[in-house]
Amino acid sequence: MSLSGPGPEIGRDWLTLPHAEAGNRIGIFGGSFNPPHSGHRLVASTVLKRLGLHQVWWLVTPGNPLKSHAELAPLDTRLRQTQALADHPRMKVTAYETVLGTPYTAKTITALRAMRPGVRFVWVMGADNLAGFHRWQDWRSIVASVPIAIVDRPGASLSALSSPMAKTFENYRLPEENAALLPDLKTPVWTFLHTQLDQTSSTELRQNRQG
Repeated sequence: MSLSGPGPEIGRDWLTLPHAEAGNRIGIFGGSFNPPHSGHRLVASTVLKRLGLHQVWWLVTPGNPLKSHAELAPLDTRLRQTQALADHPRMKVTAYETVLGTPYTAKTITALRAMRPGVRFVWVMGADNLAGFHRWQDWRSIVASVPIAIVDRPGASLSALSSPMAKTFENYRLPEENAALLPDLKTPVWTFLHTQLDQTSSTELRQNRQG
């Protein structure tokens, strides 16, 4: 299967799910990656190591429903850029939401869990996304269905940890020193991982490109 649209055709490999065995711990790192950058790479490498994951799947979305698409680069462009950045044998890039036909994380997670019932999925995101997480469609069901790993991002610690999601589920926060247990725990459960900070942002990269 392939997808044609503006720009080059999207390759078959990007429209399939990466291989995973039952019992594997898989981080799902979703985003528009417009463009992907070293801060994203740091998030992925942090969870890969700290959570003892077998793989991290970079799920490049057709478009974030909460963001303007005016400056959104074509999907094939973002996939190629992400593939170049995710240069690790246990990092995989996919645009499978295109096949699912939904940009909503809750529906994506439901579909992935149904397709790979033996896989232990973890939802991965940077702390800068946690402040607005309560605006995501069916956000409570996301927390209830899959463990969540949040990785610190510059200037995001305070707003993230005081966000509606963090406050609502504060009793289900796993201490950072026990983060390696996260993929195997019953939901709801989440953890916040501190790491070195990378100041790079997609917004600034787009602005610099236009400047």
